[in-house]
Amino acid sequence: MRKRSVRDLDVRGRRVLVRADFNVPLEGGRITDDTRIRAALPTIRYLLEQGAAVILCSHLGRPKGKVVEELRLAPVARRLEELLGRPVRALPEVVGPQVEREVAGLQPGEVVLLENLRFHPGETANDPEFAAALARLAHVYVNDAFGAAHRAHASVVGVAERLPAAAGFLLERELEVLGGLLERPRRPFWAVLGGAKVSDKIGVIQRLLEVCDGLAIGGAMANTLLAARGFDVGRSLYEPEQVEPARRWLETAGDRLLLPADVVVTEKLEPGAPSRVVPVDRIPTGAMAVDVGPATLAAWQERLRGAGTVFWNGPLGVFEVEPFHRGTFALAEFLAGLEAVTVVGGGDSVAAVQRTGVAGRIDHISTGGGASLELLEGKELPGVAVLPEAPTPRGNGSGPGGAGGAGGVSDPGGPAGPGGGMAG
Repeated sequence: MRKRSVRDLDVRGRRVLVRADFNVPLEGGRITDDTRIRAALPTIRYLLEQGAAVILCSHLGRPKGKVVEELRLAPVARRLEELLGRPVRALPEVVGPQVEREVAGLQPGEVVLLENLRFHPGETANDPEFAAALARLAHVYVNDAFGAAHRAHASVVGVAERLPAAAGFLLERELEVLGGLLERPRRPFWAVLGGAKVSDKIGVIQRLLEVCDGLAIGGAMANTLLAARGFDVGRSLYEPEQVEPARRWLETAGDRLLLPADVVVTEKLEPGAPSRVVPVDRIPTGAMAVDVGPATLAAWQERLRGAGTVFWNGPLGVFEVEPFHRGTFALAEFLAGLEAVTVVGGGDSVAAVQRTGVAGRIDHISTGGGASLELLEGKELPGVAVLPEAPTPRGNGSGPGGAGGAGGVSDPGGPAGPGGGMAG
């Protein structure tokens, strides 16, 4: 069922609390990747066009309920000002009397950004008093933070229980695209999974094996499956306790489950360390697998070339250490050239398509790593479950278009929403 959309709300003259995901990377107080900020712009712009006053809130990092100066949201406010072309005031607190006074005077078209939600211990605890304090700031709530939708936090669940609530355009688009992967993919439907731990992705592996025509597994995850096949993986990272489940997958999936045929191995995990390519049945005892090899890439590309849909999550090697990023980069560039519908999720995978310059040629780049995997696994996301169902369709077709660009969302189109007087 479709959830109630921001299009379905009367926001004119009202204060709208928007839960966004501005959890962006910072270096020396400078934002190094603003993809998540850009992804929230369609919803923010729509609300401003409809005459709302916008109160933005987000977490940044993991301050664990304490103020961490390096994790303040002032850099985000500055970047939002540049992108929106209007002032964005960064408030010094998350909740409290001063914040309530500040937002009470907001006029339509004005934007403020609350301080880092996770500076307050009540956020991650979904504390009722903290949720109520957030709810007092606004008349309406919009969740546009797909990347946090799997968290039962105060700003994700608690506020939505206390205010008229709806999904923003980004959240809507993520649910549409990722839900479509399970319900109506263009076939053949292939998935590529990477990363470190099989244990982190057991549920999604099982689900994808049910719905996919093929699944390729790389990264350190593949080492566990190679061990299940009886290969010696040397000093490679793997999970002995997951070998038995991996063996069952191999038995049931047959040739639909692809593993590396060759890997890059090294004895030292450091930039520029000597490395070589070996078949997976000849990994030296003192070496570790750190990337997929060229024969693996060639074989996988041959299978993926005829796909109708490809979903990719997780790097194929020790992505952060050069030159062991090569397999991951090669996959990103290959997917960008396919005629298939391509969907990419997960921080390292998204970074790879951006660093290779192919983000604009990927159909949908998900802003949620853990959230996208839980959705594909079939789990109910707390931040989605709490939103009311959509009203009966009005038939005017307003809202965002198809997937596009690095954020995977398009600016909302269609007619403006209903008007209304200034809310008290």
